[in-house]
Amino acid sequence: MQVDVLDIKGQKTGRTVELPQEIFGIEPNDHVIYLAVKQYLAARRTGTHKVKTRAEVQGASRKLHKQKGTGGARKGNIRNPLYKGGGTIFGPKPHSYDFKLNRKVKDLAKISALSHKAKDNAIIVVEEITMATPKTKQLVDVMGNLKVSDKKALIVLPEYNDNLYLSTRNVPNVASTLLADINTYDIMNADVLVITENTAKIFAEDEAAAVA
Repeated sequence: MQVDVLDIKGQKTGRTVELPQEIFGIEPNDHVIYLAVKQYLAARRTGTHKVKTRAEVQGASRKLHKQKGTGGARKGNIRNPLYKGGGTIFGPKPHSYDFKLNRKVKDLAKISALSHKAKDNAIIVVEEITMATPKTKQLVDVMGNLKVSDKKALIVLPEYNDNLYLSTRNVPNVASTLLADINTYDIMNADVLVITENTAKIFAEDEAAAVA
């Protein structure tokens, strides 16, 4: 899959890069995408919800009255869950919502998500975005030149770029991530992927190494 490389002004540079068919051209598997997104969101949940049981609420532990002979129901202490201020029965406890997903399933989900973007023509390859200092306005201008200002864009970089990262923090609909950190949720959550030329070459090199 040949894709034109654009400069930061949105013009074609005359160069192209090859996006591997095995990554960007498969038939997407929507179910594994669902599983990967579900697992990602589940892992983000804090799971800190907590209520007090009868062992944790305030109140004396003495028995309210003797077991028999009162003509009334037998009673334990004031912390009984049936009384106001008593403990909660079977209430939520802190726990993790994360669940295991096999590596092959995660990889297939990521490839399926990338293939979805390729099918929707939602992948833009741009030459390196260089910034001497963090400049939000410069980044906004680049996004405008690429005609993605009104879309949620994810910039995929081969390595950490501090100036670019700081520039994206003030732009609500633009985020940046490293190629090594990209995940299915980030891909599907973005309207368009802006991949730098060096990142695209890494895709091609990794695929060539896998075949070899």
